[in-house]
Amino acid sequence: PQVFMRPREAAKAADEAKAQFAHSDGDHLTLLNAYSAYASVTKAERKKWCWDNFINERSMQSAQNVRRQLTGIMNKLQLPILTTDRRGDGSFDYTSVRLALTSGMFMQVAYLQKQGNYLTVKDNQVVYIHPGSVIDSKPEWVMFEEFALTTKNYIRTVSTTRVEWLVEMAPHYYDLANFPECEAKAELELAYRRLAHSRSNKM
Repeated sequence: PQVFMRPREAAKAADEAKAQFAHSDGDHLTLLNAYSAYASVTKAERKKWCWDNFINERSMQSAQNVRRQLTGIMNKLQLPILTTDRRGDGSFDYTSVRLALTSGMFMQVAYLQKQGNYLTVKDNQVVYIHPGSVIDSKPEWVMFEEFALTTKNYIRTVSTTRVEWLVEMAPHYYDLANFPECEAKAELELAYRRLAHSRSNKM
């Protein structure tokens, strides 16, 4: 279920409520901000907080359950549980979060074309960022969770990424020998050159 509610009769108030959690680098970080704010509210006040902020309480409870299960698995496997919110006040290291997202979502990436639309990597589908996204700029590289075919090919739950991260984390996927000809290929070639140069300087 959707996290942010947008009833037609209160669309303006809902948009204003969502804006307080918005992060310019995308929807995942916006969701993180909303969850962090929800988790900081006492249990007795959470229902009212969700109502006041146009947040779907069931979605938040579901996220909390998944988080609890994941931490349980990690504890069982004796894996360290780390956070980028080192002060515990919601001041996350958003770059580290985007790096983690990129490492898991490198196959769901789109690149901005000169014409102003996006092309998905490898399968070359023309797509557009869904109007419900908090991204209101035109970042060069984006990762997305969902491909929604409506009146246009929309990508939903979108966050920015960087070409340098893609070639460093997933060279097996961004293998230029098997990469289709497109504008993104030239950018990837440049990124590989920069990566090789920085590695040679460290030796």
